[in-house]
Amino acid sequence: MKRIALFFTLFLALCLTGCAMFAPPPDPGTPEQAILERYGKPAATYPDGETTLWEYPGGYWSQETHMARMDKDKRLISWEQVRTDAKFGTLTIGKSTANDVLKTVGRPTETSQIHMNNYKVWTYRYKQDGVWDSVMHVMFDDNGIVQKMETGRDPLYDDDRGMWGRTGVGIGVGGGRWGGRGGGIGIGIGF
Repeated sequence: MKRIALFFTLFLALCLTGCAMFAPPPDPGTPEQAILERYGKPAATYPDGETTLWEYPGGYWSQETHMARMDKDKRLISWEQVRTDAKFGTLTIGKSTANDVLKTVGRPTETSQIHMNNYKVWTYRYKQDGVWDSVMHVMFDDNGIVQKMETGRDPLYDDDRGMWGRTGVGIGVGGGRWGGRGGGIGIGIGF
């Protein structure tokens, strides 16, 4: 009985968390405490002049990240979804730093290294044009300056299994040696 009660409690908590994600964004002027009560502690904070940016990643595989800009009086100035083409477009190759990237689009979904160029790569999952499951690779040199940016299809959503999806049908014909015996016909179905 306790397990069932625990299961339903967890299920209800997850449902309520999901509902909070679909709620309208907070209004400018909302106090810090109300933001913390509604969204919890931010994943990261970034000082930006006289304001502070609070990062709230979300969505499938963090395709969305919201930044809350808080003023010095601890009130919300703006709430913005930053994993967009427009925000990536504000980054300048040869000029933007790793800190600029963090303040613009937040922390990466994953990091890697390209040893040939000695680039550190930050990968961001996002919806390109608000529709396509994509990744943006931001590449930094040893000094932490953006040197290159590339976008492409997100391999996690790339279901390249042909017209039949995961189902496959194959027919094979095998022959023996020239003038010899052997051979056969086979049909296979895969799921």
